[in-house]
Amino acid sequence: MTTRNGRTVRDLRRENRTAVLHRLYFDGPMSRFSLGPATGLSSGSVSNVVAELVAEGLVEEAGSVDSAGGRPRILLRVTPGSGCMIGVDVGETRVRVELFDLTLTELARAERPLAVESAQPHERYEVGLVVGLVRDAVAEVLRTAEVPPERLLGVGVGVPGIVARTAEDGAVVHGQTIGWDAVPLERLLREAVELPASVPYRIDNGAKTLGQAEMWFGAGRGARSAVVTLFGSGVGACVVTDPLGPGRALEWGHLTVRVRGRRCRCGSRGCLEAYAGAGALVDRWREAGGAVPAGADEETALTAMLAAAYPADAGRTPDAAAVGVLEETAEYLGAGFADLINLFQPERILVGGWAGLQLGARFLETVKGHAMEYALAYPAARVDIAMGTLGPDAVTVGAAILPLADFFARGGRRAEPDPTEEEPAWAPTVRGREAR
Repeated sequence: MTTRNGRTVRDLRRENRTAVLHRLYFDGPMSRFSLGPATGLSSGSVSNVVAELVAEGLVEEAGSVDSAGGRPRILLRVTPGSGCMIGVDVGETRVRVELFDLTLTELARAERPLAVESAQPHERYEVGLVVGLVRDAVAEVLRTAEVPPERLLGVGVGVPGIVARTAEDGAVVHGQTIGWDAVPLERLLREAVELPASVPYRIDNGAKTLGQAEMWFGAGRGARSAVVTLFGSGVGACVVTDPLGPGRALEWGHLTVRVRGRRCRCGSRGCLEAYAGAGALVDRWREAGGAVPAGADEETALTAMLAAAYPADAGRTPDAAAVGVLEETAEYLGAGFADLINLFQPERILVGGWAGLQLGARFLETVKGHAMEYALAYPAARVDIAMGTLGPDAVTVGAAILPLADFFARGGRRAEPDPTEEEPAWAPTVRGREAR
């Protein structure tokens, strides 16, 4: 049966289930009585949906509360063990894989370093190497937590670069900064990782998965719109206009902030990433005469740079080269934030990523000052620039949210293969004419 607006009864039931699951997940435990006003559904619809979800094991009782003059009201919550998700972060120095239950409690974790003798990104990110690391880490977390693969709702993967999709290969990654040119990552993972064919993969930009996590559980909660920025070796961002919906990844790090400026690892010149990425910061400090620790990786080198610029010992003189580089970087970042403010007029801009958490703790107030100078006054007065709150693991959490969000959007039902539809009667005729 189809309603006048084109939705079927099945669509309405799915939407009702999604509404109840969302409210229980984000605001639960709740009683059936409270779910009505929270979801806008009638008491009868709530009772029907809850009965289905309880029968399927997705929702369970979680105690009771007294009611005014009546029987105690039973509280309901999403059942933590009713499903699991895997989140994968293909990061800059390691591949991190985490297994979560439905409430995003971590059940197991595995990390594999991307350390390669050569510093060339295309060698560190050799596709076969990355796929093999993910394969081994997925097997490890499932084995450690003793979770059968059939319980998985899906695998979410955060990657550097632009993600497109094709009918043949699924998610295809265009990662110019790491030497990935149209890598069919979803197909390669399906071929290598021993999981049932029914387990879906959701692969997306790492900044987008970070944004999803901060909007659901971090500093973005309560905002109608936000831009979540990610600072590591590279620089990225995600713009969110629907707090529960997917954000949109931005290649913000490749915004030109200086014409004919420094060479960026993408091959262009003057990109924001060439001034604000962790690797670029360390390189600029070295070029300015800074004492970069020999053989240190980016995280260790950036920590040393910040310690040199902001010494813990009050009697120690700050490193002038480190201070100069960081002051210049703060202005570039302020200009970059101003562009985000003028373009998207968000309520909040949040700073995340392992390098962002280190940098922001030191000079976020200075960056804010530059952003206010460069941005238009009206949107600048209405934006809050702050730190993300989920820490350096937020990309993995956000990756796991990708299949979870799909699961909720389907009303708490597992993914099903797309139905095969018969082609229209005219299609063979048209193909025959095209072949002439």
